[in-house]
Amino acid sequence: MEIALIIVVIAVIFIVRSIKVVPQQNAWVVERLGKYHTALAPGLNFLVPFIDNVAYKHSLKEIPLDVPSQVCITRDNTQLQVDGVIYYQVTDPMRASYGSSNYVMAITQLAQTTLRSVIGKLELDKTFEERDMINAKVVEAIDEAALNWGVKVLRYEIKDLTPPNEILRAMQAQITAEREKRAVIATSEGKRQEQINLAEGMKQAAIAKSEGEKQAAINTAQGQAAAITEVANATAVAIARIGTAIRQPGGEQAVQLKVAEKAVDAYSKLASEATTTLVVPSNMTEVSALVTSAMKMVQSQQADAAGRA
Repeated sequence: MEIALIIVVIAVIFIVRSIKVVPQQNAWVVERLGKYHTALAPGLNFLVPFIDNVAYKHSLKEIPLDVPSQVCITRDNTQLQVDGVIYYQVTDPMRASYGSSNYVMAITQLAQTTLRSVIGKLELDKTFEERDMINAKVVEAIDEAALNWGVKVLRYEIKDLTPPNEILRAMQAQITAEREKRAVIATSEGKRQEQINLAEGMKQAAIAKSEGEKQAAINTAQGQAAAITEVANATAVAIARIGTAIRQPGGEQAVQLKVAEKAVDAYSKLASEATTTLVVPSNMTEVSALVTSAMKMVQSQQADAAGRA
């Protein structure tokens, strides 16, 4: 009975050591008599008991790794507290087992030294603007070295860039001053545009006023010209009618009478003024001579008119 029990125990031990079930996205490194033999794929695998041994177990998933915070000095001698995270993946289980005694520590240390080197080439302001470039440089440096460790570095991300408190206060003051500067510039631009708009409005108003005055002057001149034309036409019509009336029977006598009346009216107006001294002709035949002279002028005009006709 005891012998059977011993045989069963030995059989169980053999089965346990010979049958291995590897989970998905994992790789187990097998050593045979202390030497690398193979890497077990996911699923059911068989080993030689007491000869084959699972020495290393690796996850093939993407693994995030925190990089401890460290102090980096920029090109302009400013200290920055920087920390980040690396995403890596085991691509070669054999190299990951034998390429480095501790590839996780190696990746971490290389990330820190590369980060200090890259930030040391940049000024403080550039470190905030060039995060993508810094991340790419760190990944490039680590990935090149990690090939011998069987590891692929997928990406690196900076989590925090923290300058000293004095620098933070100075940066805040600079930002405040810049915003105040922009506000002053915006206000001055607004006032400038306001003055331009007012000047443009006054210019347009002056132009409109001058155009109105010009049009008014033109209208006035045209009105005066039309009035003069109408007066001239009316005068011409009146003269023509007078000439026609003179040629009628008794016209000359009417003219003589009218001229005599005008002469008498003129003498009466002169006599009515207190400051006027009236000299009455001693010979009243002079008045008759005046009328006769006027009649000769009328007859001459009639003769001219008849000759033109």
